[in-house]
Amino acid sequence: MPKALLIIDYTNDFVATNGALTVGPPAQELAPAIVDLAAQFKRAGDFVFLPTDVHTPADPYHPETKLFPAHNVRGSWGRELYGPLAQWYAANKGQQNVIFFDKTRYSSFAGTPLDLWLRERQVTEVHLVGVCTDICLLHTAVDAYNLNYPLVIHQKAVATFKPGGQAWALDHFKTVLNAKIV
Repeated sequence: MPKALLIIDYTNDFVATNGALTVGPPAQELAPAIVDLAAQFKRAGDFVFLPTDVHTPADPYHPETKLFPAHNVRGSWGRELYGPLAQWYAANKGQQNVIFFDKTRYSSFAGTPLDLWLRERQVTEVHLVGVCTDICLLHTAVDAYNLNYPLVIHQKAVATFKPGGQAWALDHFKTVLNAKIV
């Protein structure tokens, strides 16, 4: 049965040195591992999903407006995929097993057709990489767990703002969500 790799929010605003809400070097160092995993999944005939945060500046109805500076604004440089992943995606977009889509909440499942797409494709295991480990990956993992998807977290392909958040989230994935940490 097929697997799915979710590359979450690996954009300039979250990764590049001058991104609006950047994790910085810890996220930049993930690029080779993320691109390698994407290539492996695609080559195996599995699925690569790129759920990507999108916002409108100063949106009074979005809860993140009060928490974070404007980031991942539709059509901006900040929302573009970062570096090597942008190049990989440009070479592979349009393939049936490579799917970029918008998300407007932390979880890749909230308000998106992701669960439907995974079920249509008979995906039996969800792999998570990207940023931020203790925010968007965590919320995506909780929803995946509640939808009965076995989870695999690639610890050398996830990063967040604070080292304490990274360690806590990895432990939570393993001990609370029964995720396999590789």
